[in-house]
Amino acid sequence: MENQPLISRRAWLGSTSMAATAGLTGLYATAASSAPLKTPALSAEEIAAIEGAIGKKGTYNEAQAVHTIALPRNDLKIAIKAESVPISFGFGGWVSIKKTVDGKSAVLMSDTVLLQEEVNPLISAAQAAGLEVGAMHNHFFYEEPRIFYMHLHGMGSPAELAKKFAMAIKDAKIAPANQPAPAAPPTQTAKDIFDISALDAIVKYTGVVNGPTYKYTVGRQDLTIMSMGAEMTAAIGLNSWASFAGTKTNAHIAGDIAMLGHEVNSVIKVLRDHQLEVVAVHNHMLDENPRMIFLHYYGKGAAEDLAKGFRAALDVLGKTPNGSHSGH
Repeated sequence: MENQPLISRRAWLGSTSMAATAGLTGLYATAASSAPLKTPALSAEEIAAIEGAIGKKGTYNEAQAVHTIALPRNDLKIAIKAESVPISFGFGGWVSIKKTVDGKSAVLMSDTVLLQEEVNPLISAAQAAGLEVGAMHNHFFYEEPRIFYMHLHGMGSPAELAKKFAMAIKDAKIAPANQPAPAAPPTQTAKDIFDISALDAIVKYTGVVNGPTYKYTVGRQDLTIMSMGAEMTAAIGLNSWASFAGTKTNAHIAGDIAMLGHEVNSVIKVLRDHQLEVVAVHNHMLDENPRMIFLHYYGKGAAEDLAKGFRAALDVLGKTPNGSHSGH
């Protein structure tokens, strides 16, 4: 795989121009309504090459054939509304690689956590390395210091993509080699802080404890979303999530809802009905089909009340559209 020529997103799009000419109805529309696609697995050798290039071990999701390396900003101390919050609350970036469904190439997706002054240097470095910028935006209000998130993507063999990503971030703080060692584990974890069983009963999913935070990650199993010939799944960033920090009675919630266009304003309404703040509405990718919109939200209050707002947003998703935008 290392000797395969790098395939750019534009070249891949050009090779599928017939689908584009047809309004992306053929390949993509069929995929959007068909059974889940089978993505070829990454080999042990490919995973070793990814980790060797980036300089950090990752996690392989066998069911979704995605390898992810976490890129937390352990060098930062973040406060929201003057209250300290852990990096695991929502200030950990990541890079993921999976193969296209035909197995001829692979796709890299990444979300990088950056200070304002770090954004444009990384844009230049990423483009020089042969990667593309998919989006750049905020995920929070009220945070200090101000944080921005930049999504990068590319196509090629797994090893080539990892080398290009490593080249792009080598001088950036997000590079594993440029990060301080993680702090000592907290004396209390989310299991001690929150009533996990009560939150799970409200959300109707099981979350994951990460130090003092508790996080839910929910995919769009009702949809098949394609980008650059690969299926976009929860493990490569196509998900809705909610992260909890703070205390049971004075909690912070932050998260993201992955929506089709006709779902956006319905989600906004239920979040506001539950006193959650809408922070951003934007894209994360450039060429996915169907088109996905991502909404970031924030709230503060009793953890169980905040969980009800997240669950209400999930309940909106997947419903038949109606009204003036139903055909869009």
